[in-house]
Amino acid sequence: MVDEQNIYEAALTRLPGVGAQLTRQLVSYCGSPKAVFQAPPGKLLKIPGVGPKLVKSIAEHARTALVQAEECVKRATEEGVQLLFYTSPKYPDRLKQVPDAPTMLYYRGNANLNQRRIVSMVGTRQISAYGQTVTERIVEELKAYNVMIVSGLAYGVDVVAHRAALQAGLPTIGVMASGPDIVYPAVHRKYAERMLTQGGLLTENTFGTKPDAPRFPARNRIIAGMSDCTIVVEAAMKSGTLITADIAHSYDKEVMAVPGNITSPVSEGTNYLIKSLKAVAYTSVQDLVELLNWDLEDEAAAKTTVAAFNPADYSEDELKVLSVLKQTREEHIDNLSWKAQLPVSLLASVLLGLEFKGIIKAMPGKRFQLI
Repeated sequence: MVDEQNIYEAALTRLPGVGAQLTRQLVSYCGSPKAVFQAPPGKLLKIPGVGPKLVKSIAEHARTALVQAEECVKRATEEGVQLLFYTSPKYPDRLKQVPDAPTMLYYRGNANLNQRRIVSMVGTRQISAYGQTVTERIVEELKAYNVMIVSGLAYGVDVVAHRAALQAGLPTIGVMASGPDIVYPAVHRKYAERMLTQGGLLTENTFGTKPDAPRFPARNRIIAGMSDCTIVVEAAMKSGTLITADIAHSYDKEVMAVPGNITSPVSEGTNYLIKSLKAVAYTSVQDLVELLNWDLEDEAAAKTTVAAFNPADYSEDELKVLSVLKQTREEHIDNLSWKAQLPVSLLASVLLGLEFKGIIKAMPGKRFQLI
């Protein structure tokens, strides 16, 4: 049976001129993807960023988008692909925080995309013997911390990291620049199939999408956005790997780089990142543990056995809001709306109730802070 909600979610991604941020705006004000399609023009025109031209476009393309979406959802069901709209609890929370996060992800696998600790490993396709040894060592060191390894399933550092994670028993996610039905490069299919039972394959592209060149930088933002830290093992000065590091920086994510031989072309990029203070040097797992405060987290977790909030004291909607604010401490009402999956109209009353309970306080500029 085809899920009606999935159809409307998928249809939103097929409307011309409706990007990720505008999609969030529409859903936030209308309440759901289905409500966007059912909303009268007058209501849509009251939404910030929506003009007469867009309203007309939505009306003209709605039927085609819904037909295409129904076909997509049917195929996803048949092929075991999960469609993760940004409001889905299975959607990566870390990725949800970045401004250009995909509206929808196509996912095959069994890993929890919100695992406690996630690290991305990226680097050159022309990996050296040193790079291979270091990549395998890093993954082995991360085993004690039950880390999920994310990479791009490409030649070189990517596939070595995936393979090492499989051997270490760690979950590993391959983020693809193609559709969920196309494994690229095809020679890595055997690893991709193993990852389906020990991790998974993730993409923002629909079925049949070829891995064209422009899709790789877009793929890299997902790799950077869904992890706590991006580790660059080896990279040339002009490479997609350094683009991934820059993207991670723009997201305020941690970046680490492995120091390399100064005579090696594939170490020029990593040494540059360290020299220019764009990355912290990785020499052992302790460097990563201290950078991300994993040691302090573990100490705090050992001492804390009682949750900060008693669920019995709050409604389901209040707990959604508190869950978001526990992670970020402070949020704008629009961001809070889509992160908590509550329409703005309902969110306003929920926030007022939490203010009365003395749990949050309103800040200038429609921002709310956890006390």
